[in-house]
Amino acid sequence: MELEKKMSESGEEHGESKTKKRQLGGIKTLPIILANEACDKFASTGFHANMIIYLTKVLNLPLVKASNILTNFNGTANFTPLIGALIADSFAGRFWTIIFGSIIYTLGMVTITVFAFVPSLQPPPCPTQQNCKEASSLQLWILYISLLLQAIGSGGIRPCVVTFAADQFDMTKSKVEARKWNLFNWYYISMGVATILALTVVVYVQDSVDWGWGLGIPTIALGLSTMAFIGGSPLYRKVKPGGSPLVRLTQVIVAAFKKRNVVAPADSSLLYKNKVLDAGISSSGMLLHTNHLRWLDQAAIVTDRDIDESNQPNLWRLSTVHRVEELKSMIRILPIWAAAILLITSYSNQHSFTIQQARTMDRHLSPSFAIPPASLAIFSVSTLVIGLAIYERLFVPFARRITGNPTGITYLQRIGIGFIVNILATLVSALVEIKRKQVAAKHNLLDKPTAVIPISVFWLAPQFCLHGIGEVFVSVGLLEFLYDQSPESMKSIAVALSSISMSLGNYFGTILVSSVHKYSGKETNWLPDRNLNRGRLENYYWCLVLYI
Repeated sequence: MELEKKMSESGEEHGESKTKKRQLGGIKTLPIILANEACDKFASTGFHANMIIYLTKVLNLPLVKASNILTNFNGTANFTPLIGALIADSFAGRFWTIIFGSIIYTLGMVTITVFAFVPSLQPPPCPTQQNCKEASSLQLWILYISLLLQAIGSGGIRPCVVTFAADQFDMTKSKVEARKWNLFNWYYISMGVATILALTVVVYVQDSVDWGWGLGIPTIALGLSTMAFIGGSPLYRKVKPGGSPLVRLTQVIVAAFKKRNVVAPADSSLLYKNKVLDAGISSSGMLLHTNHLRWLDQAAIVTDRDIDESNQPNLWRLSTVHRVEELKSMIRILPIWAAAILLITSYSNQHSFTIQQARTMDRHLSPSFAIPPASLAIFSVSTLVIGLAIYERLFVPFARRITGNPTGITYLQRIGIGFIVNILATLVSALVEIKRKQVAAKHNLLDKPTAVIPISVFWLAPQFCLHGIGEVFVSVGLLEFLYDQSPESMKSIAVALSSISMSLGNYFGTILVSSVHKYSGKETNWLPDRNLNRGRLENYYWCLVLYI
């Protein structure tokens, strides 16, 4: 393959024999690569799943403020992958970007672990949740530094791991369709297993043992996985970065604008092509010209001042057809990507509110054991893992016989089904909240925010399961769609777009929650700071249904 002929990220030429080249990459590298990402997920879930409890119960922050801190963190953590993807594709390469991201992420986890171990860094306990002393500015700044380091670190890991894993295999369409397994499904399955472990082991330690150890366990796991990933370096196929894709896209836009008044040739074969120039960004052939977004073709019209005496083009005035088509491909996927932002906005804060609901409900499995509130998310993750297995092993073969599509259904159909399921999940969430408050009113517990309402916490399970089913369709479908539709040299950017949709969705979620909290009134605020029993959370959920 042309890909294997490129220089590795260390700058060494792959000049070995063909036999030795074939030893690089392949299935043997997959466990190491996915384990690194799984430990990242284990750490982030172990940190985030129960963090609303830590912020409200240990740091004594109001519910809305704590929820907004987490959505802002999620927004930042899902924005930094775009920067990480640019660094990886421009000069560092995916291998080194993953390593640096893992190290920075580990430093962030070490910071929050030390923060949890030292009592002087926390405000006095407030078991009544009334007139509590909130965390000081210094204590919050330590928290923010930890969150920032984790967000930066995740920016190096998330956009690169799945594409680095794909680099180890032949991802041409014929080869992908011939395989009996799906890389993206297995990626999400490994993430699901890591999440289940975090939601059970880590959350239990945080609730029942100590917050220091509850955060220390995922920190240790992340450090060990980083060392294992570095140790597997001799096995990896490392693709040389092809230069900044955003610069290339910008050059196309600038060149097209400069030539906006130039008459385009009727014959598209007269547009500028340069296989030598584009060889470094396409090992599987040049993109063919399309009639879509033809105004961008202006960038590929050759004029007198575009090529110098040494026959080198001025890329800010002249782009190849291949580079123009790269931009067209990215523009075509934007509407689907933007639609996902709406869905993410709708459920960005639901986890925080659901955990607060669970704190007021009967969580006992036996007289001596109560489920930690954050562990309820295991219903969502378990449904995701089981759903992916069923989807790949049963649904796809069945649908393939009907549709003739190798993937069973199209990526867009998969995403659309996920939207419908998530709407159902939000409807169920509203109905369960109405039921919870009815029981609280019946037992005169509306004004006792720390009292346990005699209603089983398992009433919350259906909405978690529905969200898990929605993830099977939306999250994996969106990732597959972005990867499939993006040009070869922009796979990391395409995967990063998935994270950017998460980022914008979380930021919009913060704005939505803050607006609802501000304008829904003081007497009957939909999202109260301390007593959820006197809130109108169900109204917030009805709004989300309309929003989606």
